Amino acid sequence: MTGSARRRTGDSRYGERVPLVAAAVCPHPPLLVPEVARSAAPELDDLRTACDTAVRRLLAADPDRVILLGTGPVTGPIRPPATGSLQPWGVDLDVPLVPGQPDRGAVLPLSLTIGAWLLARHDARPPLTAAPVSTAPAQTAPAQTAPAHTVPAHTAPAHTAPAHTAPVSAVQVAADAGLAELGALADEVAAAGDRVALLVLGDGSACRGEKSPGYDDPRALPYDQRVAGALADADLDVLLGLDPVVSAELKAAGRAPWQVLASAARAAGGGWRGELLHDAAPYGVAYFVASWERV
Repeated sequence: MTGSARRRTGDSRYGERVPLVAAAVCPHPPLLVPEVARSAAPELDDLRTACDTAVRRLLAADPDRVILLGTGPVTGPIRPPATGSLQPWGVDLDVPLVPGQPDRGAVLPLSLTIGAWLLARHDARPPLTAAPVSTAPAQTAPAQTAPAHTVPAHTAPAHTAPAHTAPVSAVQVAADAGLAELGALADEVAAAGDRVALLVLGDGSACRGEKSPGYDDPRALPYDQRVAGALADADLDVLLGLDPVVSAELKAAGRAPWQVLASAARAAGGGWRGELLHDAAPYGVAYFVASWERV
């Protein structure tokens, strides 16, 4: 299912300033990276193309700050320098949060590693010295010091927007975070700049079939259909109403990041147009790509 819809969420609690101007929702399977997928890379070509489209639209909104948001072990910002690694998936490839950063620094979780890889395909980021979110820095394990290859420039898509000048930050959210914690995080994200764009990383259920990571669960398809519809319609109530217990049972990694997005959009107020660019479950895991813009 793909499609688009417009929805009005009310007035901004920030008055004349509208902090959230655009959002992109993408999944974070390691197989998105062709070096990881290897011979299976063509199987996800459509997914990569949809992600590239969503990121281009995000950057076209002319944000003054791009924030990567995905699940991690705890809730809070990850201070640069920070680097993700694809070594656990058999590829000696480092993905820095900021291209050209001086050292590896903190460790990015998988969700933010894939988010940084997607942005690197668009050459979108200048050096950044500090994350803007005011929460105490999230605790991360020290990065490994063994040398590894950094994400190569040749992975960029053939058609990209001009390089963007907005600095980039990374924020992780615990998978079991409650609505109050997520709402507070959304407020801090919104306060990060006058024109904030969110790249939200999260997978749907992982229980779509007997060969899926979570085995087959009859609740998975209805759950994913509900999420897909909410992303297409920019339906904040549906996203905020996702049950954290059911989401965890279905191994839906996107629940908490999607709810931060919904809270931030509600706080920003105004109207939102959503478009679902991709909806598939090729390996028993639901992958959604969506683009949200203000109207």
